[in-house]
Amino acid sequence: MRLMVTGGAGYIGSHTVRMLKERGWDVVVYDDLSTGHSCAVPPDVPLVIGDVGDAPRVSAALREYDVQAVLHFAALSLVGESMENPRRYFERNVGGGLALLGAMLDNGVRYFVLSSTAAVYGEPEVVPIPEDHPLRPTNPYGDSKAFLETVLRRYEAAYGLRWMALRYFNAAGAHPDGDLGEDHRPETHLIPVVLQTALRQREAVVVFGNDYPTPDGTAVRDYVHVQDLAEAHVLALEGLLAGMPCTAYNLGIGRGYSVREVIAAAREVTGCEIPVRVGPRRPGDPPVLVAGAARIRRELGWYPRYERLEDIIATAWTWHRRHPRGFAGRAERPALAGRRAARPRRQRAGGGMWHA
Repeated sequence: MRLMVTGGAGYIGSHTVRMLKERGWDVVVYDDLSTGHSCAVPPDVPLVIGDVGDAPRVSAALREYDVQAVLHFAALSLVGESMENPRRYFERNVGGGLALLGAMLDNGVRYFVLSSTAAVYGEPEVVPIPEDHPLRPTNPYGDSKAFLETVLRRYEAAYGLRWMALRYFNAAGAHPDGDLGEDHRPETHLIPVVLQTALRQREAVVVFGNDYPTPDGTAVRDYVHVQDLAEAHVLALEGLLAGMPCTAYNLGIGRGYSVREVIAAAREVTGCEIPVRVGPRRPGDPPVLVAGAARIRRELGWYPRYERLEDIIATAWTWHRRHPRGFAGRAERPALAGRRAARPRRQRAGGGMWHA
């Protein structure tokens, strides 16, 4: 079976592609390279450059590679930007998702795994957050993912689409071999920002708000290692193929860390002083997001291998020390004859509080 991974040149997508290849899956990557890096895609994996909103282009790739399942990572994910420019998020995330799903249905592709987000919950009523918690996003990014989950339920009922949605909490860390990691332009995720500060690439870490109703006043998040996220995608795909029910799962370790706790852990791991300054809260950021992830453990057998914050940060630190400029300077992937379109105009890079 051949899989298409949209956004497979991005942070979580590239880790998942590598794991799929290691497990023996046949993979093709579809990515517009607006935030991804072609050199993050293994050299033996076909790379189709295109926008997921380009339905004819997607359809052609599905047919050319005889794709039978899609893992969908491609999306904009800057929470603050989504508040400032919701139109862009709905056009790209919702419009692109609908075009992709339409192309799948037109070409008989019936298996789909969605990269979703904890942002669908908004301000949680209970913590840890269970999957049956009401979906009340507080930002357009979360709205866009919640809408796609609704679409999936409707398409399942009407067209027999088989799907799972994985609601990430905060993706973090890097591949343990140190050659694949997180590189957003600009970078907005807390752990890489902290580590860039440790490397003196930034003057200080800006803490966005110190007056939240939390023990130390800073926002609390559940950090889940990118390798554990990749593992969850493999298990979700295997579950769908085995006939398990379509559903959404939370992905997190079930424990939250405040911004100040993350900075303290990074100081311990790196041995570096990390200056901090306090800024205002960012619109759309809930005070606490911690996953209730018992369901995916029980039903898919997913258990995070990286549960200590220090271990997660240590893998990221190895990546950032070895690659202080990220993927910059690495050779771009050579074009595959007949299978690579002209590169689109570069978009401003994405990222976000919950995933990228």
